[in-house]
Amino acid sequence: MKKIKILTLVLAIVLVTMVAFIGIYVPMQNRMENKVKDYSYMMDLKGGRNIILEVDNGNKTIIKDSEGKEVKDADNLSDEELKEKGYVKEETPYNSEDSLNADNYKKSKEILVKRLKELKVEEYNIKLDEENGNIVLEIPENDNTDSVVSELTPTGKFEIVDSETKEVLINNDDLKLVNVMYGSDNSSNSATSTGTVVYLNIEFTKEGAKKLEDVTNKYIKVETSSTETKETGEDGENTETSTAEKKISLMIDDDEMLSTSFEEPIRTGRMQLSIGRASKDNDTLKGYISQASNMATVLNNGKMPVKYTVHDNQYIQSDITNNELSIVVYVMLAVTVAALVFLIIKYRAMGALGTISYIGLASIFLLLIRYTNVNLSIQGILGIALTLVLNYMFIYKLVSKIKNEKLKEVSVSKKIIETYKGFFVRIIPIVIAVIVFCFAGWATISSFGMVMFWGIVLIAIYNAIVTNLLFRINDNK
Repeated sequence: MKKIKILTLVLAIVLVTMVAFIGIYVPMQNRMENKVKDYSYMMDLKGGRNIILEVDNGNKTIIKDSEGKEVKDADNLSDEELKEKGYVKEETPYNSEDSLNADNYKKSKEILVKRLKELKVEEYNIKLDEENGNIVLEIPENDNTDSVVSELTPTGKFEIVDSETKEVLINNDDLKLVNVMYGSDNSSNSATSTGTVVYLNIEFTKEGAKKLEDVTNKYIKVETSSTETKETGEDGENTETSTAEKKISLMIDDDEMLSTSFEEPIRTGRMQLSIGRASKDNDTLKGYISQASNMATVLNNGKMPVKYTVHDNQYIQSDITNNELSIVVYVMLAVTVAALVFLIIKYRAMGALGTISYIGLASIFLLLIRYTNVNLSIQGILGIALTLVLNYMFIYKLVSKIKNEKLKEVSVSKKIIETYKGFFVRIIPIVIAVIVFCFAGWATISSFGMVMFWGIVLIAIYNAIVTNLLFRINDNK
């Protein structure tokens, strides 16, 4: 019975080891795809995206009427049509001369850093040339990199303006918080399903909420009626009802997101902007959510005083090649194998049980790193090595204690508890340092801290359950 229990535990460890080192492959579109998640690497191992943001020295074309008011929706008119209507074109620089100064460059950099943090970019290098305002940025290369790059150049200018006079009624200073909301829309035309609508929820400050109430009270739909006498000579009159609307335009970076009037005043201090709706297509819905989230990120972190354009956007390879990384892995593997062979030679059966337990922990640890989304740096790989060394020290002390004190009338369970307590008391300083490293502002050091944190947690839990069970089963007569 004892052999069956040990064999069952060993087979479970072998299965986990195969998953960790080989993977789980399933057929996918005429190819085999590994369903086990891959490691996440930081820029020092995987490389990253190098982006150069230059101050936009271009001009924008504005069309104005004879009274000097800006005219929207006139871009498609020919020069002759513009002349007939009395419209004129004006070239206006995106960045005025007054805005191009060191203070505005620094503020723009600060806003970019806030956006990166809100976009969950944990690792980045950013440098500002205070003379010309150009910014060099390095970020990791992953599936979200292109989306992040697209959110670097919008200025985040928010305005609610009078559709006719273009008077600015509300701006960025009145914003408190912008976030994403979504819910069911029962107004869908489908009789069998309702759509999911994605909203950009805009909350205003106390002063902004008062402005919003005033605006929505002023720009409200008003029904008017008029009476006309029939021209046919017949008795009677015609009464027609129409809706007179003064509209506002909600503008983001001078692009009109919507033009509307209001059914009633908004007194909640909140305004919702519909981004899109999807009933069954999850990819479309995710796209709307991503679009709304990116807009929220841009608006939440303030308006950039300087408009930038992407001058360069290219992938930069890591200085560490795959061959060099493979050499490090092979060396670690060779040292580990040698240490485990020594353990077996010295302690025989007990050493073999310790080796089996060690391999199981190493396999689970490698899976844990992947699924806890730890980004591996060079320091992170060092953390893996140190974790495996700590676990080897624990196994070695435990096997040594059981083997050397075999003649003493002390149960294996008690020896395991004594070894467990003694080991973790000694590594308390390491645990404290690891927790500090986890919250370090330097991403590579944080990677080391997170790897070690999960490693120590796993050593504590795994050895208390699996190693303890393995040796106790073996000790039963």
